[in-house]
Amino acid sequence: MEIVLATSNEHKVKEINAIAQNYNIKFILPPSDFDPLENGTTFEENSYIKAKAAWEITHKWVLADDSGLCIDALNGAPGIYSARYAETPQKRIDRVLDELQGEETRTARFKCAMTLLSPNGDVAFSHTGICEGSIVEAQRGTNGFGYDPIFLLQNSTKTMAELSEDEKNNLSHRGKALKKVLEYLATK
Repeated sequence: MEIVLATSNEHKVKEINAIAQNYNIKFILPPSDFDPLENGTTFEENSYIKAKAAWEITHKWVLADDSGLCIDALNGAPGIYSARYAETPQKRIDRVLDELQGEETRTARFKCAMTLLSPNGDVAFSHTGICEGSIVEAQRGTNGFGYDPIFLLQNSTKTMAELSEDEKNNLSHRGKALKKVLEYLATK
């Protein structure tokens, strides 16, 4: 089975295909004209917006996700603006660390909302995965991407960026959401 992954991020396609390797499913990028306006107010709304935009181009099975980092001391920021919190991944990390300077409460979570549309455009399944943790004071690790170097997993001594790809895929918000989608697809 081939499913269009509503993203232009090749790294995300690689990560999701790695998680789905034991299923008979291959995730592919949408056509190059895929460029939805993410104007939802929640991860779930943005996930649906992306899925619908990719479906309108392809009329195939489509999976979309919207994910980000939610920090309690920042009232949930960067939240749905995680990818747009600053111009580069390093500047986004720097901004979060600057905003949390001197803050004792550093609890946070990664959230990932996934929406699966069938070839007729209906929502076949949706799920939100959550990964709890906190923000460290200085980045650590070289694996992963985005905020991984500053996100310390709950009940762990490692940041996401200090995990192997397999470890991260088993524990991450995206891995948790995708496993539920794959379980649903296995019943079809």
